[in-house]
Amino acid sequence: MSAGIKDADKAFQEGIKKADEALDAGIDLGIISTKQASKEAQKYRKAAQIRVKQLQKQAKKEANRLKNESRKKIKEKIATVKIKSSSRKETLLILVKLGRLRKTGVITEKEFQKKKKELLKGV
Repeated sequence: MSAGIKDADKAFQEGIKKADEALDAGIDLGIISTKQASKEAQKYRKAAQIRVKQLQKQAKKEANRLKNESRKKIKEKIATVKIKSSSRKETLLILVKLGRLRKTGVITEKEFQKKKKELLKGV
């Protein structure tokens, strides 16, 4: 159960509890009639229901926000993985080409090792 729903349930329960307490206190003290106590209790229940609806709406918005944020992060991670994968393939192809250049004597072993080190640092 999400925090918003728990808060809504708690608010509703507190509203009902306050309504019942007001009803009992009013009747016990004889200050208000049963009819007045009932109206007061109804007012608390109504307020609790309104608060519950507000909290449910807020919880729904928060859930949607989190869901959208999660989707966005997942898409970003997938894009990063794709870039790294293609980058690795390109690096390997470059290393193969550099190896050929080294074997044919176009570049020295030292130049090859230097370039290899630079390329592998990025992987």
